[in-house]
Amino acid sequence: MAPKPRIFELHTQARTHSTSQPASQLPSQAIMMALGSAILMGTIGALARQTALDASVITFYRLLIGALCLLLYMLVTGKGGQIWHKPSKRHLLNGALLAGFMVFYVQSIGYINMANAVMVIYLAPLVSAIGAHFYFHERLHQQALLAIGLALIGVMAILPSIDSLSGQPEELKGYGFALLALLSYSGFMLINRRPASASPYQSTLIQLIFGALCLLPFALHQAVVPTANQWFWLALIGIFPGFLAILFAVKALRLLPAATFGTLAYIEPVTVVILGWSLFAEHLSMSQLIGCGLIIIAGLLQTRQRPTQLTSFKRTAK
Repeated sequence: MAPKPRIFELHTQARTHSTSQPASQLPSQAIMMALGSAILMGTIGALARQTALDASVITFYRLLIGALCLLLYMLVTGKGGQIWHKPSKRHLLNGALLAGFMVFYVQSIGYINMANAVMVIYLAPLVSAIGAHFYFHERLHQQALLAIGLALIGVMAILPSIDSLSGQPEELKGYGFALLALLSYSGFMLINRRPASASPYQSTLIQLIFGALCLLPFALHQAVVPTANQWFWLALIGIFPGFLAILFAVKALRLLPAATFGTLAYIEPVTVVILGWSLFAEHLSMSQLIGCGLIIIAGLLQTRQRPTQLTSFKRTAK
């Protein structure tokens, strides 16, 4: 399933309506929330660069502030009873993977274009589909195989040649961090392919809190006291891509079919490309633009196929 980047798989257990519902009949408010979630998630790279802080510090505050905002929201909206519960080992593992994914992504954009980094990470739905084929014995249909093939061609178009990387170790390091982010996010999505008893708010809260705890030693090791200007950017990171993007996704997923939400989530990489070009003058070559397009098409193909798979998951879980 396409990430929703970055949060759709956080909430695969959320209730959705029939995937056959025409787009014209979908609640416009839910569509706007899904779009808002994708756009807000796409801002993390641009906001992170403004802080001039280490990736572990940025991600720690993103998870911590996001968790505090979610706690406050649950208390204000009468969901306080869901806060105290025993977290599952799966949610704790997902929290660690979520923290790793975010750290590696923020670290990668210090060396390579945001667009290139996010496109490498957007291979996660396809990588998790391959993993599910071997781990959960899920079938890879022709449409999935076509999507995987297109994505591989797209990646080859995006990545620079080995010769060019040999003279640019910093760029090689950036793609290395992007690959680690891809592996972390793929594992995160793979674990979330099975339904959970916890509500979307409960699972999200635990993953945010445990992810922040995993990064606490690294943040303390940096021994950095953010300046007033840095606190401003950290607050924006925690509130917008850290909290509001997740809240909008949870609400949208309760009203929209999974395929519709996954398709709208592809606004996120478009947002990243636009911000990189407009704010940081990050230009992509024609081959890289073609590669980005192929990866997006591959993700959309995988998204359109996913409803059938979700049905099979429910049958397996019964």
